[in-house]
Amino acid sequence: MQLFVGLGNPGAKYAQNRHNIGFMALDRIAADHGFAPWRGKFQGALSEGRLGSERVLLLKPETFMNRSGQSVGEAMRFFKLEPDDVTVFHDELDLAPGKVRVKQGGGHAGHNGLRSIHAAIGPEYRRVRLGIGHPGHKDAVSGYVLRDFPKADADWLDDLLRGICDGAPQLASGDTGRFLNAIALRVNPPRSSTTQQKEAKAPPKQSPDERKPEQPAPESRSPLQKLVDRFK
Repeated sequence: MQLFVGLGNPGAKYAQNRHNIGFMALDRIAADHGFAPWRGKFQGALSEGRLGSERVLLLKPETFMNRSGQSVGEAMRFFKLEPDDVTVFHDELDLAPGKVRVKQGGGHAGHNGLRSIHAAIGPEYRRVRLGIGHPGHKDAVSGYVLRDFPKADADWLDDLLRGICDGAPQLASGDTGRFLNAIALRVNPPRSSTTQQKEAKAPPKQSPDERKPEQPAPESRSPLQKLVDRFK
């Protein structure tokens, strides 16, 4: 059994915040893979289902971000899980929007949700770091993560969440390479071979100068010279 944890803050006010991308990822996995309805449990929302051959629990702590570890620790103790059984989906300022990295163990880098989980269960759990970009200055971070994703981000965000769903069974089986590849195929799909062939066959574009018809050279001979040339 595995425990997938999505980090965020509860309530409609925060639902579309950048900080809630972990909640968004779990909501999409639950919907697309036919998980059981969400129910209140372990100071959070819990859903159960299967990803491939793996039984997986989805947990969204509703303790607010800086106390996420309370919910995670309670669920782990109940199901007798180890940190290696836990995967946390969270927003990552140090990655560009739409980029994803998977990491086992390590520090919390100042993320309040991870800091709380570290205190509750230690650092040896797996993280799925979901890039949201950085506002450019540390003083702007709090306001940035607690604002909604702008409409301009809708397309890449939807592609990212779809890719996470596509690769979720591979993540549950431990194949992080195939998980990341599934995301890449959504976020940066390869161009079709037909399109590539058309581009290869298309004639090179000509410059305006190249498209002009050739003009005959101006006649420089005098009438007398022309007459002389006729009798040569």
